[in-house]
Amino acid sequence: MSIRIGILGYGNLGRGVECAVKHNPDMELKAVFTRRNPEDVKILTDTAKVYHVDEAVKMKDELDVLIICGGSATDLPVQTPKYAEYFNVVDSFDTHARIPEHFAAVDEAAKKGNHVAMISVGWDPGMFSLNRLYANAILPDGKDYTFWGKGVSQGHSDAVRRIEGVIDARQYTIPVEAALDAVRSGENPELTTREKHTREVFVVAEEGADKAKIETEIKTMPNYFDEYDTTVHFISEEEMKKNHTGLPHGGFVIRTGKTGWEDEHDHVIEYSLKLDSNPEFTSSVIAAYARAAYRLSKEGQTGCKTVFDVAPVYLSAQTPEELRAHML
Repeated sequence: MSIRIGILGYGNLGRGVECAVKHNPDMELKAVFTRRNPEDVKILTDTAKVYHVDEAVKMKDELDVLIICGGSATDLPVQTPKYAEYFNVVDSFDTHARIPEHFAAVDEAAKKGNHVAMISVGWDPGMFSLNRLYANAILPDGKDYTFWGKGVSQGHSDAVRRIEGVIDARQYTIPVEAALDAVRSGENPELTTREKHTREVFVVAEEGADKAKIETEIKTMPNYFDEYDTTVHFISEEEMKKNHTGLPHGGFVIRTGKTGWEDEHDHVIEYSLKLDSNPEFTSSVIAAYARAAYRLSKEGQTGCKTVFDVAPVYLSAQTPEELRAHML
């Protein structure tokens, strides 16, 4: 039996999830829910239908997992708790500082509805989070470093687009090379947030918009830009379409540590990603955790989960026997 998937929100991430479902033979896309006119939304899956978001709850018995593809700034804090009461859900909430409060709200709703909710699924938070945890457990005497980019951050770009007077925006996160080199060489530097990354924002503003005000709002935005050196460029729609339509990203998780009775041996653990499409890779991670949410729910578990709570065997379409034979 296929895992019946619903997608709420059909932007870059929603389209990525649709592609990911296609590549997982134990899943099928049943429905896409949108705030737009359903007739204006064209999807790729012939066997699925598009509905208005107001129809979602009526279909709670027809879906095994609802994947919520809204933005972290304003959509997911409302949508995930709302729908976790009616569905097993997965989201990609990526405002790190607010994960604890988001978890609490979603956990309450999911337990109320006897469902499983997976939050903050993607590559960071998500795969990078797992690698930070593994490396910390293995090298307890050490230091963590996470570098992102160079690449487009969907969450940050979405946050900028919500500023009054902004038509479109792309935000690039760029590692500071000197800091990255110092970490890899084993220097164990003490780095502030500002010393590790810079941010570059390209903005298409409405005609007559107060660009100085927009720039100030970007640079002072809590949890997104206020702790970074940020450069803002105002460009035309034509330049945006020509030079900034792609969504690449990636980054590095590094842990340096010591072992031995006198800490005489140094070690470096590094996990890296180079992504041609941020939303499509994020969607692929989400699809794996949608499988996990479905399986955990079938076991009778409820409440909110993160990637820390899920054993790897729940992610794979292969059986435990197959995994032990070919991957262990």
